[in-house]
Amino acid sequence: MAEAGPRGSAQALVITGPTATGKTAVAVEVALRLGGEIISMDSRQVYRGMDIGTAKPAVEERRGVPHHGFDLVDPDERFNAGRFAALARDWIDRIRGRGGVPILAGGTGFFLRALTSPMFDEPPLDAGLKERWKRFLATLDTETLARWAAALDPASVVRVGDRQRLARVVEVAVLTGRPLSWWHGHTVAAPPVDVQAFVLDLPPESLRRRIEDRVEAMVRAGLVDEVRGLLDAGFDEGAPGMNATGYIELVPYFSGERSLDEAVAMIKAATRRYARRQRTWFRHQLPPGARRLDAALPAGQLADIIVGVWREETR
Repeated sequence: MAEAGPRGSAQALVITGPTATGKTAVAVEVALRLGGEIISMDSRQVYRGMDIGTAKPAVEERRGVPHHGFDLVDPDERFNAGRFAALARDWIDRIRGRGGVPILAGGTGFFLRALTSPMFDEPPLDAGLKERWKRFLATLDTETLARWAAALDPASVVRVGDRQRLARVVEVAVLTGRPLSWWHGHTVAAPPVDVQAFVLDLPPESLRRRIEDRVEAMVRAGLVDEVRGLLDAGFDEGAPGMNATGYIELVPYFSGERSLDEAVAMIKAATRRYARRQRTWFRHQLPPGARRLDAALPAGQLADIIVGVWREETR
C-alpha cells in the first residue's frame, strides 16, 4: 500500500552517489514502497535524444513509477542548476500535493545544492534574445569569450576553459544590463528545500569494475548509433549536451581521428575521473544528516533501509 506524503520537516527524499552505483534501481524500489515519484537529478538526462549514454531508464525499468526531469531541452541548449531548482521545487510541491513522496535521484551534486543551499534567484531573460546570443557566443573562440567576460564582469572569477560559464557571464551582463556578480549579491534566494539524503557508494575497485561493465553495456545497447544520430541531426561537439562523457569521446571516432576501441577506453577513463570528483564532492557538500549506504547490497535491501529511515524521520 502506498504511504502518504511526509509528516515531518523533510520535503523530499534524496538518493545520490557516484555514477554506476545503482541509484535508479534503488529509487524505483523506494518509490514503489512509498507511493513516490522520481525527479531525475542528472544534468545530462535533461537532453532529448541522449538516452543510452546518460543511462536514462527505459520505460520498463521505471515500472510504472512517474518520473520527472527527462527530455526537457535539445542538446544545443544550456540547462543550469538554477533552472533545475525552479522546476524541481514545482515538481516537489505537486507530488506532495498528491500525497506522494518526492524522490530526487541522481549524481549531479550542484543540482542538489541549488535546492538545499540556494544562492540567488535567476535574473529574468528574454528567451528569444537569449537563444540568439547563445548562437552568437558559440562562434567566439574561448580566448575572446574570456576577454569579454572579464571586461563585462571583472568580479566574476571563471576558469578560462569553462566556455559554458564564460558565456553565462557575458549573456547575463548583456541581456540584463548588470553583471552576474551583481545578481549574486542583490537578489533574494528561494528558501532551502529540506531533504533526507542517502548516498550510495562502493570501494574504488568495485566502482571501477561497475563503470567498465556499464560502458561496455552502453556500447552494446547502441551508444555509437545514438551519437551518430545526434551528429547527423546537427549537434556537434560545441553543443552543451554533447560535452557529456560518452558523447564527446566518440566524436573523433566519426572523423577517423580515433578508433572505436580508443574512444571506448577514453569513455571509461573519463567516467572513472568523474566518479572520483563525485566522491570528493559527496564527502564535503552534502546536507546535514545524509546517510551513507553500501551500494553492493541488493536494491531491494537498500530500499528497505531507506524506507525505514524515512518513515522514522518523518513520523
